[in-house]
Amino acid sequence: MFIFEHKPGTNLTIATYPPGDSAAAPQRGENILDELIVILVVEDDQTIQSVIEEALSDGGFEIAIASSGEQAVELLSAANPQFRAVVTDINLGRNLMDGWDVARHARESRPDMPIIYMTGDSADEWASKGVPNSILLTKPFAPAQLVTAVAQLLNTGTPTT
Repeated sequence: MFIFEHKPGTNLTIATYPPGDSAAAPQRGENILDELIVILVVEDDQTIQSVIEEALSDGGFEIAIASSGEQAVELLSAANPQFRAVVTDINLGRNLMDGWDVARHARESRPDMPIIYMTGDSADEWASKGVPNSILLTKPFAPAQLVTAVAQLLNTGTPTT
């Protein structure tokens, strides 16, 4: 089991525990999990949602899922959004907003928001449509690549200038 802890302005701390040794691992509510790392995942395909949710949960992250760009913007615009990063598919079906729009909205409200894009066919547009200091993963990718990308952006931060 991996448990990730990150507070703004600090490096990401990763604690590892042997599989099945729940006695050794901190339990929810203990200090290491006082500030949960909640990742907003924006994906319209339920199968991919499940894979991403499992990978990030196994990595120690809490997950909120939006199935459309519009739903993601609604969650990001909440009075007290708790999201520490956004993982978004670029092509969100027939919705009005795509992942590029979601990322721009996230950065308007929080310029240091870590953004990870996922795509099967839009990688060539990243330079012109993606937000700076983001990461793009081309589908298919290994679940560990996603966890690594999220941890990397949380650990290094996103420059605001």
